Amino acid sequence: MLFYVFTAFTLLDILLLFATKQSVKAWRTLPEKFSNGDENPVAVSVENNYSFPLRVKIIDEMPEQFQIRDFDIQRNVSAGKIHTSEYNLRPVARGEYHFGRLNIYVSSPLRLASRRYIFEEGTMVPTYPSYIQLRKYDLIAFSNKLHQYGIKKIRKLGHTMEFEQIKEYVSGDDIRTINWKATAKKNQLMVNQFQDEKSQSVYMAIDKGRVMKMPFNGLSLLDYAINSSLVLSNVILKKQDKAGIFAFSKKIENRVVAERRGSQMQRILENLYNIKTDFFESDYGRLYADIKRNITQRSLILLYTNFETLDGLNRQLPYLKGIAKSHLLVVVFFENTELEELINKKADNTQEVYDQVIAEKFAFEKRLIVNELRKYGIHSILTKPESLTIDSINKYLEIKARGIL
Repeated sequence: MLFYVFTAFTLLDILLLFATKQSVKAWRTLPEKFSNGDENPVAVSVENNYSFPLRVKIIDEMPEQFQIRDFDIQRNVSAGKIHTSEYNLRPVARGEYHFGRLNIYVSSPLRLASRRYIFEEGTMVPTYPSYIQLRKYDLIAFSNKLHQYGIKKIRKLGHTMEFEQIKEYVSGDDIRTINWKATAKKNQLMVNQFQDEKSQSVYMAIDKGRVMKMPFNGLSLLDYAINSSLVLSNVILKKQDKAGIFAFSKKIENRVVAERRGSQMQRILENLYNIKTDFFESDYGRLYADIKRNITQRSLILLYTNFETLDGLNRQLPYLKGIAKSHLLVVVFFENTELEELINKKADNTQEVYDQVIAEKFAFEKRLIVNELRKYGIHSILTKPESLTIDSINKYLEIKARGIL
């Protein structure tokens, strides 16, 4: 008798679920593009058109890059209502991300049977360099609370020589800027007013050779450099300077000439999206020759690369010195955060002591590289990968404030 009762209820449950063709609707809400290295929200909405509440199980088939095979969300959805669930995805590589099926399993209050609905098969979302960071830092360079973001205020030394206007003297103006001819004509003190030099060219040169393939927190050094270049380009353009990029390895590619136009950020974004790393050793000789031939105006060049040893730097130093003769060169390279963890870890045996000594040697060589570059008048940024964007903005603002370009 219990078996027959169970069978009857099961048939009733199946009848309730399958009596209508399409009593559930579901859709996936995706951003137009993913931001590489950031948490990107994805929403799944389920509409219940049954006359009774449902127990819903959502199985979303993720892009293969995430390697997520056990994802599901379970929710209760009232009759005639729409329920939206949200989750985050963090891509760590640029490119195309293809979503599979959106599987919705629904059960009635009896929960003796389940019906599957399939929606939105084959949706693709491109992953671009971190535009979320771009928005985050969009107004930081012009904020009065820069210290909250790790950006330092740099005291301006003197003033730049780009003339703006002659104005009446007010208390606090530099008396060294008094214009005596204008003062004589107006019969009152007049001063020259200067402004930061504008339309200066700034290039981000991105090494895409094998040294930039090293990963930290899922992202390669190349992707950290690309994300930083995108944010810094936006700050440069907001400061009325000209921003440009190019990547190099065996040859120079993905070039965007430094300009200040409305479409410049979109051009930079599209070219950064297409930069792919390779396993070649980068040709600094070709980099030097290309810069000498194509960048004739004195420019600020931020070179994103990585040197692990002093010998590695010395092989490329003649080319860096050649670039620094005509341009203001800033070499950006990375601290090895894993070495720092090893150095600070307590050693319990002889092998661990030996490992710490070797780690300290490599960390010390990084500081020697900074000193070696400084010896030849080459600026440098030695930074942790996660601090790259802030440190790059700091350096650019420092150079602008000191008027050394």
